[in-house]
Amino acid sequence: MKLVALLLAALVLVAPAAGSSQYLLSRQQPDGGFAEPGGRSDPSLTAWAVLGLAAAGRPPQSAAQYLVGKPYPQATDLALRILALHALGEDTRALLEQLESLRRADGRIGTLVNSTIWGVLALRATGRPAGTSVRYLLRQQRPSGGWSWYPRGLADSNDTAAAVQALRAGGVSARARPIRRALRYLRRLQGRDGGFPLVPGRGSDAQSTAWAIQAFVAAGAAPGRASFRYLAGLRRSDGSFRYSRRYAITPVWVTAQVDMALARKPLP
Repeated sequence: MKLVALLLAALVLVAPAAGSSQYLLSRQQPDGGFAEPGGRSDPSLTAWAVLGLAAAGRPPQSAAQYLVGKPYPQATDLALRILALHALGEDTRALLEQLESLRRADGRIGTLVNSTIWGVLALRATGRPAGTSVRYLLRQQRPSGGWSWYPRGLADSNDTAAAVQALRAGGVSARARPIRRALRYLRRLQGRDGGFPLVPGRGSDAQSTAWAIQAFVAAGAAPGRASFRYLAGLRRSDGSFRYSRRYAITPVWVTAQVDMALARKPLP
């Protein structure tokens, strides 16, 4: 019985990755980009698909040319695509110079806390120092222990989990008080179903759960099996993942983020 239980646990925690990666690859379009069912190729969605597939060990090299030829309208988009192109082994030096030019005197990159988080992740992924942006993020931690999308906003699980990954990449110790406070904030959000919501009072969803898992892994803490069981319960027959038990929307975006969590590979 013990062996059967172990095998079942392995299936819950590992098996979805192969099918979900195959689903993502099936959504690549002739132009190299990725699209949601019924939609057209989208640069940001393509970057997410690349990151999900790269975490699963299947980076789609043919997506590089599509990403290189697209504009970067804001700091977050720029940083996201730097991460994707770096995962594909592309030269990102010119894009990094553009990103660093968006850093303000206080360390903020772009206009948002969120854009600064992503800027730090992109810089550290490519071996560049995060500099004053780490101090900026530390100053933006909310009294709850979480981080928000914009300065002085309401904390949410996604930005908090991304901030933990950025701070860890920026050299902040997993034992540091800001990281410990952030993990406590996330753990308070976890529902009885094992999943995590975006904000208190909402139901669990796959993306928030995936982000939370990555934050715990980045901090060297155990996410807990309940979160993986929640994700396993959202897997569909085609390999994609539902957004939640109630909704099955944006399956490419959702599945790409879940793949990173299943691979236990936090950004960057």
